[in-house]
Amino acid sequence: MRTLQLSTKVRYAARAMIELAVRYNVEPVQLNDIACRQDISVKYLEQIMAPLRARGFVRTQKGSRGGYHLAVKPETITLYDIVESIEGSIAPVACVDDESCPRIDQCVTRSVWMRVKEAMKKELQAQTLADLAKKQEKTYLTKQ
Repeated sequence: MRTLQLSTKVRYAARAMIELAVRYNVEPVQLNDIACRQDISVKYLEQIMAPLRARGFVRTQKGSRGGYHLAVKPETITLYDIVESIEGSIAPVACVDDESCPRIDQCVTRSVWMRVKEAMKKELQAQTLADLAKKQEKTYLTKQ
């Protein structure tokens, strides 16, 4: 049985961005550090960070003390921003975004799919990186 789910890339992107948010305004974080902490391949992490960098959410700093850091405040980035950067649309079916379907006027389920998309979007927009970073810090503290 298949399930409607977000990709591994999105889940890893969220985890990496939370790591950067936890260290916001401290120092750049090397991908190796994120990869080790989150059990993600560095190569895969490089691919994941590219669209986030393109959207202006992260910056890189070169040099011996270089690495990645958030380019904007963690309060301004939502989980929806991350999902959209990696996946594009969160529509559960293509016709929600593409009105070229010949059955659009007869389809009684399209309005349900549209509400599903909006509910997901609303929930993902309610979760900022700052909020998630606070929760993450609490888990780090309880593991020590």
